[in-house]
Amino acid sequence: RARVWTARGDLVATLGPTPGSTPGTPTAPTGHEGPIFALKWNANSTLLLSGSVDKSAIVWDAVAGTVRRHFRLHKAPTLDVDWRDETSFATCSTDKMIHVCRLGESAAVRTFQGHTDEVNCVKWDPRGNLLASCSDDCTARVWSMASDKPLHVLSGHSKEIYTIKWSPESNSRGTPLLASASLDKTVRLWELESGTCLQTLSGHTEPVYSVAFSPNGELIASGSPDKSLHVWSVRDGSLVKTFKGSGGIYEVCWNKAGTKLAACFSTHSLVIMDTRM
Repeated sequence: RARVWTARGDLVATLGPTPGSTPGTPTAPTGHEGPIFALKWNANSTLLLSGSVDKSAIVWDAVAGTVRRHFRLHKAPTLDVDWRDETSFATCSTDKMIHVCRLGESAAVRTFQGHTDEVNCVKWDPRGNLLASCSDDCTARVWSMASDKPLHVLSGHSKEIYTIKWSPESNSRGTPLLASASLDKTVRLWELESGTCLQTLSGHTEPVYSVAFSPNGELIASGSPDKSLHVWSVRDGSLVKTFKGSGGIYEVCWNKAGTKLAACFSTHSLVIMDTRM
């Protein structure tokens, strides 16, 4: 189940079946029948999108706590979801498929097929024109709604790619960039007009599970189970700063001003660091 909270920590809604109920029975609330792997708000924070090991994706009315639409399109667990706009989104799965769905449509409006192993992550670019995906096949791919074929197949990592992130439209290189984080312990920065790798950021001693661009696009942060949070220059790939923690880092995030970084540690702690110090 998923829970929605206020900023003060008050529970607003619980999304999914109540404990002890049997999913699918008439008396049970509609919801996922297994753990939820991904959870994303739409831009105006009225709808919540979830993806689950039960192979499905659900669009929830976050205020009412009810299901707007249940999409059962994948043949294996849904690993990630991402909104394109207020009513359409992408999903990916261990079945190697990517579906683009829209509220009001029961079938996928576009299906992308090309990865040869499970697809771990999908991300729309800031304008919603291009969709990036990454996979255990060691590639990232960039797709357009105008074609079933990828615009670019980004090859270079030697192990599985866990996650990807788009740069802000305004960044130090003046062109759209995609970052990919891999189990090969590196982060790669890709230029999307040509599909070439601009930088390989090497410094972690274990797989990289999280990356985040600063709001101005000048820096990128990466986190790893090696207990290190590295901050890199997007312009030249140099290591700007390193924070060392007490446990593995599995998520990093900047504040809107780009002055602070939050990191989530395996020691059940959340640490906020001032990057100006």
